Amino acid sequence: MADLTGTKIGFIGLGLMGKPMARNLFGAGASVTVTSRSPGPADELAALGINTAATPREVAAASDITVIMVTDTPSVDKVLHGDDGVFAGLSAGKIVIDMGTTKVRETRGWGEEARALGAHYVDAPVSGGTVGAEAGNLTIMIGADEDVLPRVIPVFEVLGQNITHIGDVGAGQVTKTANQAIVGMTLAAVAEGLTLAERAGVDPAKVRQALLGGFAESRVLDLHGGRMVERAFEPHGRASVHHKDILQALELAEQVGIDLVSLNTNLELWQKMMDRGWADLDQAGIIRAVEED
Repeated sequence: MADLTGTKIGFIGLGLMGKPMARNLFGAGASVTVTSRSPGPADELAALGINTAATPREVAAASDITVIMVTDTPSVDKVLHGDDGVFAGLSAGKIVIDMGTTKVRETRGWGEEARALGAHYVDAPVSGGTVGAEAGNLTIMIGADEDVLPRVIPVFEVLGQNITHIGDVGAGQVTKTANQAIVGMTLAAVAEGLTLAERAGVDPAKVRQALLGGFAESRVLDLHGGRMVERAFEPHGRASVHHKDILQALELAEQVGIDLVSLNTNLELWQKMMDRGWADLDQAGIIRAVEED
């Protein structure tokens, strides 16, 4: 693990993934300042010795690098802008890193805003869920200028293991959008396969175990397939977030002029989860939408 002693890092957003990520940065020696809409997670981290601030502006002012880990694009926009936003607390040379899953067009625009302030903007969305955040082995997809990489890579080495610089600002979000499209459709495929087995009178747990040794093997079949079999739908990654990500992927597809037929079909299952009140289930809960059909 990289040693972040002497590095001042701000962290905004202390949800299922943000809180363990902030804790890992603190554990690597960084001076960490956090803020969150809900006081509970910030208070919990304060008990460990982590600094707290009232606003994103105060976090950015106190930090060399500010990490944002919030739910969606409107939330990032709110964190960045206004009198109490991150941009109001930036000065030349500081870095803002968005590690959530955010729209590409808006990300590139915010990169221009940061550049106008003499600061740096990095999009570095992650994959790996709460389990990866806690273990510090997230996959990190980076969109950034080359010259800022030496300053941010040590931070990423604390949070993840598979770390790839994809290209300029926005490239990380393009990559994460592709990731979410693939994962969303794979979740549905696993749910359909296991449901098919059960309806045909075969134990889905044994089917899953057998498939883990063949071409159908995947991280989704292993982790989420296990949750489907065990009916363990407490949220590690909420269905509502993946629904949002599928909508973002389809919006990007429209912007670049392609029709993603399979992803449009996949959206129907995620939308059913929203309509049935299952938004806060784990992503593996998509099997309930399949079973209902």
